[in-house]
Amino acid sequence: MSDPVVQKIQSHPKYLELRAKRNRLGIFLTALMLLAYYGYIALIAFDKKFLAQPIGAGVTSLGIPIGMGVIIFTIVITGIYVRRANGEFDSLTKDILKDASQ
Repeated sequence: MSDPVVQKIQSHPKYLELRAKRNRLGIFLTALMLLAYYGYIALIAFDKKFLAQPIGAGVTSLGIPIGMGVIIFTIVITGIYVRRANGEFDSLTKDILKDASQ
């Protein structure tokens, strides 16, 4: 179970940097998503009158665009993670693999 290549990778400074950056970003984006989602659910549970306010003279209530905002926010933070993963994280991974194969 103690493969020397695995040990070399796990002790590589860039691997430790990659893990720290990836974990930090993941926790931050997860916290933002939980805040947005549970904030919306809390509004539904505790302030129905606010969400039920009509927008203009139409029948659409304020809750609809806020709910769409939560969905769009999810897409945006997913894009942020993918961009960082394809850029910074992939370049660190390539450097680690190049150093480990030597």
